[in-house]
Amino acid sequence: MTTATKNIIHKLETLPESMVNEVEDFIDFLKAKHSKSFPKSKSEESNIVEEPKSLYGATKGTILYISDDFNEPLNFQ
Repeated sequence: MTTATKNIIHKLETLPESMVNEVEDFIDFLKAKHSKSFPKSKSEESNIVEEPKSLYGATKGTILYISDDFNEPLNFQ
């Protein structure tokens, strides 16, 4: 175990439970962010939530009606 790992564990032991949970969430975030550089164990593979795909173009083909004067200038008076 490296010195850095020992220091982190020591610091974790001094935190309240709610903050330990936050640290765990942050570790999961970092691992997901850099997932290509971390090998995944079988237990971790089942717990990983995929990031949502881009919504660009998600409503393509859903607009059914556009007013005939849609391209006309707006009259603000």
